Amino acid sequence: MSELWQMSALELAEQIRTRQASSREVLEAHLARIDKVNPHLNAVVRRLDDEAFAAADAADAAVAADAVVGRLHGVPCTVKENIDVAGTPTTQGVVALASAIASIDAPTTARMRAAGAIPFARTNLPDFGLRVHTDSQLHGLTRNPWNPNVTAGGSSGGEASAISSGMSPIGLGNDIGGSLRNPAHCCGIASLKPTVGVIPMATVVPPLEMPISSQLMVVEGPMARTIADVRAGLEILAGQHPRDPRSVSAVLDDAAPGERMKIAMLPEPPGGRTDPGIANAIRSVGDLLSNAGHDVVEVVPPDYETVIALWAQMLIADVRQQQELLSLVMGEGGQKVLANLERELEPTDLAGVLTSHLERYRVMQTWSAFFTEYPILIGPTWALPAFEHDADLDPAQTELVTDTIRPVVIANLLGTPAAITPAGVVGGLPVGVQVMGDRFSDQRCLTVAGEIESLVGTFTPIDPIIG
Repeated sequence: MSELWQMSALELAEQIRTRQASSREVLEAHLARIDKVNPHLNAVVRRLDDEAFAAADAADAAVAADAVVGRLHGVPCTVKENIDVAGTPTTQGVVALASAIASIDAPTTARMRAAGAIPFARTNLPDFGLRVHTDSQLHGLTRNPWNPNVTAGGSSGGEASAISSGMSPIGLGNDIGGSLRNPAHCCGIASLKPTVGVIPMATVVPPLEMPISSQLMVVEGPMARTIADVRAGLEILAGQHPRDPRSVSAVLDDAAPGERMKIAMLPEPPGGRTDPGIANAIRSVGDLLSNAGHDVVEVVPPDYETVIALWAQMLIADVRQQQELLSLVMGEGGQKVLANLERELEPTDLAGVLTSHLERYRVMQTWSAFFTEYPILIGPTWALPAFEHDADLDPAQTELVTDTIRPVVIANLLGTPAAITPAGVVGGLPVGVQVMGDRFSDQRCLTVAGEIESLVGTFTPIDPIIG
C-alpha cells in the first residue's frame, strides 16, 4: 500500500472521507516529507503548521460528525508565493515584499478552502515570476527532483518540485509564459493553463492593477501529479468572481465518451531547434492515440512564428513600462533577464503596440478556424531539454531559452487552454506533452491528456536525486 505522501489528492480525500486516515495523519505525512527532502530541493519556502493542524483537526471533527464535506476535504495543498493566502506575505520572491501580508485569500485560495483543502505551505518562484527558472532574491534556488543540476522550470518551479517529490499532492500556480507548464514538464507532473477568464485571480497586495499583457494572458491554475486531480482543481476553481472583471462562468467543451477525434500533432515546432528525443516522445504519443482510434495528423498550425513574436512584443512592452519600478526591487538574476530581453527585442512605440493588438486578433481568428478542423493539437511543452541553472542569464544563451520555451507561449497569446502530462523520459529527464485546444475547450484538453496518461503512465512522486 502506498504511503500517504505518495497518494493523489483525490485518493487522500477518499481516505479521509472513509476514515481510513485522518486529515491530521495526512498533514503529518506531508510535513515529514518536507522535513526529509526540502532541505535539498528548497521548493517549500514557508510552512503554516499551526493553522494547518487546526484546520485538519476541524476537518476530522466534521468527518466524525458525518457532516457533508467538500471534494478535497482535509487534503493539504500548497500555494505559490505570489498568490494571496490570508495572514501570510505575498512576497513575489523579492525582499521588498517579504512582509507584504495579505489580509484575505485570493479567489483561488478561497475556493480551495471551500472545497475542504488546507493550505499548509508556500512555494518558491523567481522574482515577480519573470524567469523560466526558479531562483528568487528572497529564498534562493529551487532544485529539480530528477536532476539537481538542471532547472525545475519557472515560474511555478517551487510548486512543481514540491509536488513531484511528494511534499504536496496538489497546488496553485500561475502562467503568462508557460509558468504552470514549464515546471510541470521539467518535474514530470500534470498541470492546466486554463482559458483566460475561466479561473479568477486577484490580489490585495499592490500593485492591484494588471498591465494589458496580463489582462489578456495571465491565468492561475492547478498543478498535481494526475490529470484527475488537475480536473478536480479546474472544477473547484472555475467560475466568475466579482474581484476579477475578466472572469466568466463558462460552459467548457468536453469530448463525448469514447469520441474519436481528429488530432493535429506538431513534434517539431517551427521557429527554432527541437531536441530529437523530445520530438520522438511526441510522435510516440501520437502513435498511441492513433492506435486508440484517433485520427492523428502531423501538421503545422497557421502563423506559428507570428504568434510567438507577438507574445514577446506584448509582454516586453509592459515590462518596459514597469522597468523603473522593477529595477528597484528585483534581484541580480531578474535584472539580468530583463537586460537580455531588452537587447534581443526591438523597441516598441505606441503605434507598434496598437498594431500588435490588431495582429493578435487576426491570428486568433486563424487559430480558431484551425481548431474547428483539429479540435486538439499535441506537441512538446519545451522543445529542448531542461537547461543548467542560470543558463537563462547568459546573454550568449538567449537563443537557447527562446528556442526552448517557444511551444508554450502560443496558448498565452491566444488565451487558449493547454494541459500537460508526461510523455516519457528522455536523457533521464521527464518530457511533457502539451495538449491544446480552442478557447473554453479546457475539459476536452484534459480528457485527451487523461487518455495519454492512461497509456503512458505517471512518473511521480519520486525520491530526489542528490548529487
